[in-house]
Amino acid sequence: MNRKKIYLVRHGQTDFNLQGVVQGSGIDAPINKTGLAQASAFFNAYKEVPFDQLYHTALIRTKQSIQQFIDLGIPTIALPELNEISWGDYEGTPMTPEEGEYYRHMLHQWQQGNLDYAIAGGESPNTVATRMRIGIEKIVSGPGETILVCMHGRAMRIFLSLILNYDLRYMDQFEHHNLCLYVLEQLTDGTFVVKNFNDQDHLKTLRAV
Repeated sequence: MNRKKIYLVRHGQTDFNLQGVVQGSGIDAPINKTGLAQASAFFNAYKEVPFDQLYHTALIRTKQSIQQFIDLGIPTIALPELNEISWGDYEGTPMTPEEGEYYRHMLHQWQQGNLDYAIAGGESPNTVATRMRIGIEKIVSGPGETILVCMHGRAMRIFLSLILNYDLRYMDQFEHHNLCLYVLEQLTDGTFVVKNFNDQDHLKTLRAV
């Protein structure tokens, strides 16, 4: 078995992130000027890594975030199975205090184990996990050993929980930031361990400006 090393990043900042507007899978927003700078900082820090395969979701913000690696000619696959969770009726709306309370109620439901609970018109963690498992299997059984995957915040939490065999109730332990990095290494028994957790060292030069 060719053991995988997966570099997992969240997409760069979008204007919706900046404005506190709910995105989800139904909003195909591009990354903004800051997001492009984050993408360039990540590229400059990791361009010497010999990636065999790239994956992004079906949403433009993830493809844009690794575009410089794509431009190197590395094989690239779009996996819609890795798309962000659908936030249903709340996509495209600002996070008001009332909606913030509803969001916290939803998180509480998930933390209590009600993983079929979905925001109005949206997806539940179990629904996302069903498609996410298909995407993970494509990555793990697919070509290459050193892999770069770009996806979304909530989807990353579900991805990490599944690939590490963690209970989805505790997915919020996987913190994230725009263009943060997780590095996962596959062991001889096929399981994965985290080597880098929400790593943002490559963004330090941006914060110093």
